[in-house]
Amino acid sequence: MSTFQNTTSSSIIFLLTGVPGLEAFHAWISIPFCFVYITALSGNSLILFAIVTQPSLHEPMYYFLSMLSTTDLGLSISTLVTMLGIFWFDARKISFNACLSQMFFIQLFTVMESSVLLAMSFDRFVAISNPLRYASILTDLKIAQIGVAIVTRGTLIQIPMQVLLKRLSFCHSHVLHHSYCFHPDVMKLSCTDTRINSAVGLTALITTAGVDSIFILLSYVLIIKTVLSIASPEERKKAFSTCIFHIGAVAVFYIPLISLSFVHRFRKQAPPYLHTLIANAYLLMPPVMNPIIYSVKTKQICRAVLKLLYSSAEKK
Repeated sequence: MSTFQNTTSSSIIFLLTGVPGLEAFHAWISIPFCFVYITALSGNSLILFAIVTQPSLHEPMYYFLSMLSTTDLGLSISTLVTMLGIFWFDARKISFNACLSQMFFIQLFTVMESSVLLAMSFDRFVAISNPLRYASILTDLKIAQIGVAIVTRGTLIQIPMQVLLKRLSFCHSHVLHHSYCFHPDVMKLSCTDTRINSAVGLTALITTAGVDSIFILLSYVLIIKTVLSIASPEERKKAFSTCIFHIGAVAVFYIPLISLSFVHRFRKQAPPYLHTLIANAYLLMPPVMNPIIYSVKTKQICRAVLKLLYSSAEKK
């Protein structure tokens, strides 16, 4: 039995998939994907660099934004090699251990992004409901502790999922349906009982994105209640405007994530292109859209980024 496990788990080779039915056009399809990756990597790097180098941005809200940019960079880099490798070189093969590693980082950064969005909603709640104590509540030490807790939470949730995948045998098709390794996708290829894996994966999804989304919603209910109690219409408008960009980031993250989970778990007969479209949107939309949302809606970030670009142009 152990010999069978060795040949069907650690030594197995999976085959990744690009866009089903459009393999002949992968070189052309890679062009928009390259643009998306360049946008995501450059946009998040600029925001991160601006926050680190500009003292005026050394505030709790921007510290959390730097965590979000770091998470988006990690999410983009996790899939960059396999996705562009398929489109450029038809490099579809990936070993079981490499697949596990990629899956670990994709899920880690996904959980981290959900946690950061929750922390940002708490930041907005404190800033609006208790502005006088904002700086004393969200100190640098407290923010560092939140950051460590986010990374620890994401790591601990992945351990049982990784361990349970290693016990599976794969004796049928080795073709995955995405250009990266995704937990439900790998489970479907197993010829052993995956009910425990499925239950653990669903539990992880509910206890992270599910719980976080509930608390984010609760935070905004309390924020709206606080804002409506403000007498001045101008102050109401200002308070709401500080939350709009965060609501956009939450929507950009949760809608593709929930859609992909439903497609995999409850719509087994969904057409292949739907899987591909939602799977790519799930990973690429947040890293691309978050820098745009925060740069457009946050004047301080926009000014800091423009200042960096202007100073670098002057040096040339």
